[in-house]
Amino acid sequence: MNVRKMTVAVLHNGSQPERTCIGCRKKGKRSELLRLVAEGSGSTAVLVDERRRMAGRGAWLHPSESCLALAIKRRAFGRALAGATGTAAVEHWIKSGTSVAATATATPTVQPESGSEN
Repeated sequence: MNVRKMTVAVLHNGSQPERTCIGCRKKGKRSELLRLVAEGSGSTAVLVDERRRMAGRGAWLHPSESCLALAIKRRAFGRALAGATGTAAVEHWIKSGTSVAATATATPTVQPESGSEN
């Protein structure tokens, strides 16, 4: 097999980018990890970027309480996100068991029938 065919085979294997969890320091697929960002504007809050589109530097964390506890113990949020230490939103997100798939399949908002508004 020549080099060109080997390169094409490597490119089409369907692999995803890997990221490192700031808690356990293990690598994982990007789709398996949560992206976290600092809120900005002088705040120290850390937010969960569910859509992975928010501006700014991101940090990655497995959505488990054990990785969250390790990240807090190691003070990894402040190092990864330039001084951001407020983890309340991340803790709430993980403890509530919210996932991107769950929010996408949430029940739709039901509009009242015409004339039933009071």
